[in-house]
Amino acid sequence: MKLVLWVLTLFAAAVAVVIAAQYDNGSVLLVMPPYRVELKINIFITLLIAAFFIFYLLIRFITTVLGLSQHLNDKKINESTLIALKAFFEEQFDKAEKAAATVLKRKSPPLISAVNAAIAARAAHQQANYAQRDHYLALSEQKAPQERALRLVTQAKLLLEEGRHEEALNALQSLYSTGGLQTTAVLQLELKAQQMAQNWDAVLELTNILEKRYPIDKTLTEQLKHRAHLENIKKKGSNLELLNKYWNNLSPAEKLDSRLAAAATRAYMALNEVSTAQKIIEQSIDAKLDPELISLYAQCLDGSVSWQIQRAEGWLRRHPNNAELLLTLGKLCTYCELWGKAQNYLEASLSIEPSRAAHLALAQLFEKLNKHELAADHYQKGLGFTLKKLNA
Repeated sequence: MKLVLWVLTLFAAAVAVVIAAQYDNGSVLLVMPPYRVELKINIFITLLIAAFFIFYLLIRFITTVLGLSQHLNDKKINESTLIALKAFFEEQFDKAEKAAATVLKRKSPPLISAVNAAIAARAAHQQANYAQRDHYLALSEQKAPQERALRLVTQAKLLLEEGRHEEALNALQSLYSTGGLQTTAVLQLELKAQQMAQNWDAVLELTNILEKRYPIDKTLTEQLKHRAHLENIKKKGSNLELLNKYWNNLSPAEKLDSRLAAAATRAYMALNEVSTAQKIIEQSIDAKLDPELISLYAQCLDGSVSWQIQRAEGWLRRHPNNAELLLTLGKLCTYCELWGKAQNYLEASLSIEPSRAAHLALAQLFEKLNKHELAADHYQKGLGFTLKKLNA
């Protein structure tokens, strides 16, 4: 259709020139010192039209050549990008880096440059060429500054894999500064970085966010929260005010968790807050019997040991023949100088499950009763358990 229009235009121009030539005998004088050229008007018009079409054809030719050159460039860029992607997923990292680097040397759209810079950076990282990796990330910032999310996520992930968690967190903070809701994958990157940095409050905050998203491994988030609570209790264990504040902010279910209760008990005992430690143990054991807490209960001696014996005997009625509970009762009775009850409990514990701790407690009891031969016998048996454990 365009060709027909152009032909019609040419014929119209030719007719116009012919008509003008019949009715116009004028001339055109062109002065270009020292030259003077005089042309009849119809010849001038013909030359002008011819010059126009020659100029038009020249422009079309140049445009076609440039378009063909751009097409070839685009084709080369696309081919190299696909080669880089394929090689990267095939874990041919040297080939992937080389293909992506080829694209970065060409003039390409920012998005294509950013993608190839990310491929090249990841490929260089896999080859432990960290300086070259950082070079590609810098190129990404230079060639595609608007694609900062791709660059910063790539940078954070690779730095994290290298163990440079602080720098990874800085990259993520730069990403967050742009605003908007962050993806689950990005938050998981930060979670890993915060774990490595031992920022347990941040770990708890992130796990609370992540557990509301789907799909997330609920078991894993619970384990992370549990670890963070344990670490925070240890961290705040040197300051009674901070420890009280943290422990009181835990949920009732978390306070009954045996491992958390044990960690809190040890922290309070270290601060000489034995009565608080005792209450923590009692509340947790009322919900669930735990060997570590039972053992710690024998160390919480704040003057009301007779009350502790009553509580422990109550647990024993619900859990008869529990060796650890019998051992704890034996120790508590020994402290209160209830020698007969202490001996009965300790011997009952040994009859159910012999242990080094029970032999040692019974040996100490017999020493107090001046039964040195029996004491030596149990010391010997306790030592046998120790040697057996060392040789295992």
